[in-house]
This record gives sequence, C-alpha cells and structure tokens, in this order.
Amino acid sequence: MDQTIQTQQLGIKIVAKSVGILLFFLPITFVIARRLDYWQGWVFNGLNIFFILLTYGLLIDRKDLIKERLKPGEGMKRWDKVYYAISTPLFFVMFILSILDATWFSWSPSVPFLVVLLGILLYCVGQIIVLWAKRTNRFFSSVVRIQTDRKHEVCSTGPYRFVRHPGYLGGLVFTIGTPLLLGSFGGLLPAFFAIILVFWRTYMEDTTLKKELPGYEDYSKKVRYRIIPLLW
Repeated sequence: MDQTIQTQQLGIKIVAKSVGILLFFLPITFVIARRLDYWQGWVFNGLNIFFILLTYGLLIDRKDLIKERLKPGEGMKRWDKVYYAISTPLFFVMFILSILDATWFSWSPSVPFLVVLLGILLYCVGQIIVLWAKRTNRFFSSVVRIQTDRKHEVCSTGPYRFVRHPGYLGGLVFTIGTPLLLGSFGGLLPAFFAIILVFWRTYMEDTTLKKELPGYEDYSKKVRYRIIPLLW
C-alpha cells in the first residue's frame, strides 16, 4: 500500500514538473518570437515534453533514481555548482538568441528546411542516448556527487561499454541540434561555449570518480574514452 502511494506521489511530481516546464518554455518561446506560426518553437516544446514524460515513464520502476534526479542528495561538488552557475544562463542565451535570430533579426544566414530536420534528428538522437544512459545507470544523478547514501557503484553496461560518460555524449549531440532545430546558425556560438563547459565538467567528474569511487580507476582502463569513441 505504501509503495503504491509512493508511486502515485512520484507520478504527481513528474507530471507537475512536465507541466511546469511547458508553462515556462511555451509562453517564452512565442513571446520572444512574437508570432504563433513559428513552427520550430512548437516542435521544440513538443519534443521537450515528450522526452520528459518518456524518461520518467521508462524509469518509473526506479524510484530511487527518480528521487535522486528530482532532488539530489548531499555532496554536490563545489566546481559542479560553478558549472551550473555558468551553463544555465548560457543555455538561455542560446535559446533566446536562436529564436530572435530565426524570427526577427536574421543575424545569420537562413537555415534550410533540411538542416532544421537535421537539428530535430540530432536533438532526438541526443535525448535517446541520454535516456539510454539513465535507464542503464541507476546512479545517473543530475549533479556530480559520490552517492554513498545509495551505495554508489561503477556502471559498465549499456552505453557505458563504449564511453565512460554517455550522458554527456548525448548532451553534446542535442546541444548542437537545438539551435538548428530552432532555425538558427547564430545559436551555435553559445552552443560552442556550452560544449566546452561539458568537456570541462567531464574531465572534472572523471578525475573525481577515479579518486573517490572504488573500481572506477580499473573501469577507466577498460573503457578508454570519456565521451567520444576513438577521440577522447
């Protein structure tokens, strides 16, 4: 009975978060665009909500992971707080600049329809990679911390057989896809800086895990690449 109640409560939180994101991004998108026929904006918001619901739908049997992602435990690294302090406003710069570029100012060349479709594809592929990593790794937190409260262990299955941080690989892919999806080449500039930040966070997290997570050093010798197979 208690388990059923907990599942229902998690479901309510998930729906509330999804609705909250929709109510936040949807109005902002079209206030910036100043028109409702900006179809790329509808696609972006629709995909956002779809992947949020899909993520929690596929993870509904992993209540501890959902709780961790909704409200991470203690122990977040100080440098990770710096990362969020920079990356969060940088995302909004990319988002707003892309919409303004696509709908009003045309700072960069017009994005062909096929390139927008490529952006949609990259966005979806990136989200799927992230979702695969979340489904595989029950310690996939939204912050960098050693989860001693959850008996943190190394994950070496699924996408973690190929790279040590597949979630970041997916993040890189959908970050590149987002400005193109929104119809802007100009948005790739802040996306470039966001990608640099991801590489920095990956390096810092990897170093932390080698020092503090038992078994990770050996795992890093078996899986050589952090994010991009054959490169890094």
